[in-house]
Amino acid sequence: MPPSAPRPPAALLTAALRRDAAAPLVTYYDDVSGERVELSATTLANWVAKTANLLQEEFDVGPGSVVAVALPVHWQTAAVLLGTWSCGAAVLDTAGEDDDRFTEADVVLAAADRLPPLEEQGLPELMGLSLHPMGLGMAGYVGPARDFALEVRGHGDVFTPWQPVDPGGPGLVLAAGELTLGGLVEAATELAGRLGIGAGDRVLVDERTALEAGPVAWLLAPLVAGASLVLCRSADPSGLAHRAAVERVTATLGLTLDGVRELGRPA
Repeated sequence: MPPSAPRPPAALLTAALRRDAAAPLVTYYDDVSGERVELSATTLANWVAKTANLLQEEFDVGPGSVVAVALPVHWQTAAVLLGTWSCGAAVLDTAGEDDDRFTEADVVLAAADRLPPLEEQGLPELMGLSLHPMGLGMAGYVGPARDFALEVRGHGDVFTPWQPVDPGGPGLVLAAGELTLGGLVEAATELAGRLGIGAGDRVLVDERTALEAGPVAWLLAPLVAGASLVLCRSADPSGLAHRAAVERVTATLGLTLDGVRELGRPA
């Protein structure tokens, strides 16, 4: 059989909708704020479509565009990444010490606490995210950045790119190189196989590991395998075993829990 055509990342969310649109796909915990947010494939797809429409309609983001993402591991980050890739644009993924690289981007989306140094750079298109659990805006903010939460809600729940998405186009720009949109899915497929992520797995993801490994590992590899995610930010180690049981976790990434399979480790 001839090899299958490369798929862009947006195809992974479409596949999740076809498998089970109502089942939990991304569950997010923050043990500092105490929040828990659960998104089905349908709910995540709604956020992704609104984000993609915002980027396309307000900033003309499309194939050839670069969107810088300065966000922590978060459910809204998943929506921003998939929304950017739905437009056929590339994500510029940067660490905190790489803020000077944002001048390479057409649009910068940053967490509210990352905004002050970015405001001094005079970036033409800067948008801030409060990361509020209810999707509220940046309370009390008076700077020049546009408020993602306030603007995204007015955009459509269905997204159609103005230009065809080319899987061979840039998808992720890193300091050490670049992956195409199709290359992201290929890398995620290879990684999912190497780690042993299976269809139906419920993967508990450690924030530190996710930040170090990047979105191919924490987001795309589980999606391409047909798994779901439990993202844990600022996790309290004493409560992880109980959380794993409550969330019916079948595997962990970056964590060792008694009785739960640790991805990438021999059985």
